[in-house]
Amino acid sequence: MSDAAVDQGRRTWIAITCGAGAVGGAAVAVPFVSTFAPSERARAAGAPVEVDISKLAPGDRMTVEWRGKPVWILRRTPDQIDQLKSLDGQLADPNSERTAYPIPEYAKNTGRSIKPEYLVVIGICTHLGCSPGGVAKGSGNASVPSDWPGGFLCPCHGSTFDLAGRVYKNKPAPDNLEVPPHMYLSDTVLLIGEDKKA
Repeated sequence: MSDAAVDQGRRTWIAITCGAGAVGGAAVAVPFVSTFAPSERARAAGAPVEVDISKLAPGDRMTVEWRGKPVWILRRTPDQIDQLKSLDGQLADPNSERTAYPIPEYAKNTGRSIKPEYLVVIGICTHLGCSPGGVAKGSGNASVPSDWPGGFLCPCHGSTFDLAGRVYKNKPAPDNLEVPPHMYLSDTVLLIGEDKKA
């Protein structure tokens, strides 16, 4: 077949039609593919949270939200840190050896923390997901022993945790409170949800 026999008009029309089809296909595909990306809300729900702990006085606790969960940050007093060592015999898992939740290496110590002064745990009971409350030493709360050293009590089923989030023996909660990944950006700023060592 010679070049003279080719219908140039038809060839041009086919090229224009194919080009328009490709542009139309891309116009449909781009928004469709973009729906696979997580929304801003979803990204924010899992994003790390920066917390200023500069105003947290010894003995005080604050709560922040990360991934829809309450995260407690407790600044322990020197006395509270010292008494943690004496509780091992009363605890179900004093060395955080159970593996229901991943425990960062820096939390495998008596205080379950990077810095002994600060405890960072998710404030959800490991039994049925209730939220324990803090019970101070000498509070007179009938749900804890008279020699209670201070810690957390889940009012739903009576699980108790020390000031390192470790569960006491013979309680419904099967595990210690979860330690989220976290790191210090400075002496006064904590980042929850990210750990460059993890």
